[in-house]
Amino acid sequence: MITAVRAETEPVTETGIELLEEMVSIPSPSTQERELGQWLVTRLRAMGFAAKRDEVGNVVAFWGSGPREVLLLGHMDTVPGFIPVRREGQRIFGRGSVDAKGPLAAAITAVARQPAGANCRFTIIGAVEEEGSSRGARHLVNRRPPDQLVILEPSGWDAVTLGYKGSLKLRYRLAQRMGHGAGPNESAADRAIAFVRHVQDHAAAQGNGLGSFERLDARILRFHADHDGFKDTAAMTVGFRLPPNFDVPSFQQQLEDWAEGAELRFEYADAAVRAEKNTPVVRAFLKGIRDMGGTPRFKMKTGTSDMNILAPVWGCPTLAYGPGDSKLDHTPDEAMDLEDFARGVDVLTAALSHLAR
Repeated sequence: MITAVRAETEPVTETGIELLEEMVSIPSPSTQERELGQWLVTRLRAMGFAAKRDEVGNVVAFWGSGPREVLLLGHMDTVPGFIPVRREGQRIFGRGSVDAKGPLAAAITAVARQPAGANCRFTIIGAVEEEGSSRGARHLVNRRPPDQLVILEPSGWDAVTLGYKGSLKLRYRLAQRMGHGAGPNESAADRAIAFVRHVQDHAAAQGNGLGSFERLDARILRFHADHDGFKDTAAMTVGFRLPPNFDVPSFQQQLEDWAEGAELRFEYADAAVRAEKNTPVVRAFLKGIRDMGGTPRFKMKTGTSDMNILAPVWGCPTLAYGPGDSKLDHTPDEAMDLEDFARGVDVLTAALSHLAR
């Protein structure tokens, strides 16, 4: 049994630590969220939420009523890689403890602390496939926009995230006649590597002197080269992180020109997003952080989140917030600091109470 690390008199269940441990204990790599989703609906109903799973598997839970809606959107899925769930000192290790079951568990706990009769509706959504296609978020784009949107991603308990870079994924495939390994012609793998180097050199030149949020980044995500004695092939996936106001169609045309006959297929072109600072939801979270004794900080992330998909479409005030150190995302050392988690719950509780008023 996990015990609370804070010296308060609240039961452990009220801090949300048990909920976090239970959620992390159910594996849910992207596209395999069904077991966690079914369990979470039952758990939420037992806590007093009205909860269900929608057509694509998102968990949707409701608390309170009123003319205004605050929507808190997290995700249930994780990247692959099993990490044994365990407690070491004041940390819980496990895949998803930071990204992003920790922020989701913290938000559920904070919403459950709000008076059920508050003049505000709180909607919590645990989305599916955020780590892949963002299928869960894309399913929500035609939904009525909320009044305020909180994306549940790790920012640290005393910081809010206002922006994420954009994302573009490229599938590259090249097939050519087989040649001798000692011959003068480049192999398919050689040509694929030369293509990526050209792209990375271009990105470095364009981004010279710019900060990490303002420059284009390119990284090989997967690479495979092979031959069958007749054809020499190379295939790879390249991920691009896009700065704000980036001209994606022109860049795609450049890539086609540089590919020299290779087959290119583009996926998931989501633009960068940057939220305004002076909005009700930002002010509420800054106040919540200060109320807990913190000095608020703003972050701009070089990764992406479901904010990239929903904030531009809905046009409502938004930010991303959640306890946890995002440097541990996707790593073998992923763990949630329980003091960070408890403070994050308190910040969420205070911020949501302020928004409800």
